[in-house]
Amino acid sequence: MVSAAVKPRIAITVGDPAGIGPEIAIKAAADSAVLDACEPILYGPYTSAELEPFPPGALSAGAGRAAYDAIVAAVRDAQAGTIDAIATAPVNKEAFALAGLPWKGHTDLLAHLTGAPNVAMMFHADELRVVLATIHVPLKDVARLLTPALLESVIDLTARELPRFGFSTPRLAVTGLNPHAGEHGVIGNEEETSLRPAIEACRARGIDVTGPWPADTVFVRASQGAYDAVIACYHDQGLIPVKLVAFGRAVNVTLGLPIVRTSVDHGSAFDIAGRGLAAHGSLVAAVLLAARLARANRSGASSIEPVSATRVQSREP
Repeated sequence: MVSAAVKPRIAITVGDPAGIGPEIAIKAAADSAVLDACEPILYGPYTSAELEPFPPGALSAGAGRAAYDAIVAAVRDAQAGTIDAIATAPVNKEAFALAGLPWKGHTDLLAHLTGAPNVAMMFHADELRVVLATIHVPLKDVARLLTPALLESVIDLTARELPRFGFSTPRLAVTGLNPHAGEHGVIGNEEETSLRPAIEACRARGIDVTGPWPADTVFVRASQGAYDAVIACYHDQGLIPVKLVAFGRAVNVTLGLPIVRTSVDHGSAFDIAGRGLAAHGSLVAAVLLAARLARANRSGASSIEPVSATRVQSREP
């Protein structure tokens, strides 16, 4: 059993080697805040020689496979207990597809590798936490996929996982899918047929969840402290507000895994790869959160302390 006083060992996977991942991984691993908090270990190609087959900004099957191999190795070591957590630099979904990989990104791949039956993507920042009910799916498919069963599972998972982040009795809000949350069926009926039944079922089980609220105001209320997390119906609905208030500081966390995994709040940025322009702040934030969670796991603590503890009385947006 490793002592909680020993710095946690955090795997940093470099992501797509043709993107900015190797650059920000090297910078993050050398950052003084990271070195104070943990022992960072790089996974994947990052030296000049290792990166030679992957020209910056060039989409390729080989780069997709290299990113995949690094993730697989890190997960294997996390499951074996030789590392304490994983922080991932961004992969490229097109490169995954070129490599013949069926996964759309980290979240579904990590669920597959760990056998986790129910996972969700949460973006964590001091000001705002957002969980996505659907992730990398076409917008035209969201209404069909957003069933009461799916939303119930996401609400249940969020309520179960948020105590690890310092919210012992989390207050959750669910966005509407349609403008004005459908105006009781006037602008779409998904709120009445799918969202409200799931919310009511979860409330009946004792979960503090409300909604569906209009998405154009509920994120403001959450950023002011009215809710501990917002569950958004689809990818951009949730990520636009969190990136607006905390881009470069927000951390992507996979809820529901048996291991700790965090990640950046941005993509592989092929347009600036190899130019020395990439900011590594989000990866530093991801590593630091991973280290905090790993230390809590080691010490047997039930949660980490939330950095921001602003609380206001909940009310309708």
